[in-house]
Amino acid sequence: MSVKILIVDDHPLVLEGLKSLLANSEGISVVGTVSNAIDAIAFLKVNEVDIAFLDINLPDINGIELCKKIKEQFPHIKSLALSTFSERAYVSRMIQNGASGYLIKSSSKEEILEAVRQVQAGGYFMNANFDQNAASSPKATPFLTRREKEVLLLIAEGMTNPQIADKLFVSVTTVNSHRQNLLMKFEVSNTASLIKLAAGSGLI
Repeated sequence: MSVKILIVDDHPLVLEGLKSLLANSEGISVVGTVSNAIDAIAFLKVNEVDIAFLDINLPDINGIELCKKIKEQFPHIKSLALSTFSERAYVSRMIQNGASGYLIKSSSKEEILEAVRQVQAGGYFMNANFDQNAASSPKATPFLTRREKEVLLLIAEGMTNPQIADKLFVSVTTVNSHRQNLLMKFEVSNTASLIKLAAGSGLI
């Protein structure tokens, strides 16, 4: 079974570039390319799609809103944000709206394939090189929702997802979702790094 991909971007070069990069990749088929959100929703209504690549800057409805609409109308479809280095602030909003990660538009074929593999398997993907100056400049503290801050504090106390779920009266799935969002926003891959960064930012 090949992973069916829809690419949504209003730049013909990006569309064609991604399409040709993925064209001969085993286990992947690009089932469509559209240049705006309205066409994307229309396409998803009548075609089978597993992953939608969403440009953040679309001409009609932006990628942030489109991501939310896809999550609401087609919950089985996973979204991946396509961004440039300068759009970092928008990426966390995409994540809040249900995206499974982001890809830099200059990503290599290997990175794109890895993103598809991870997202299709239910994981998250982030370009590790998203901020090339990360080592030399302090990271901006990400924006957290009230509930994310609560979950972060409980994680820092060493509580497990089921324990946090009991304490906050929510499902384990919800807690896991918050935990994944926190990892995404702090751009780390494990809880230890998350706590270290959050403590360094004065959040815990």
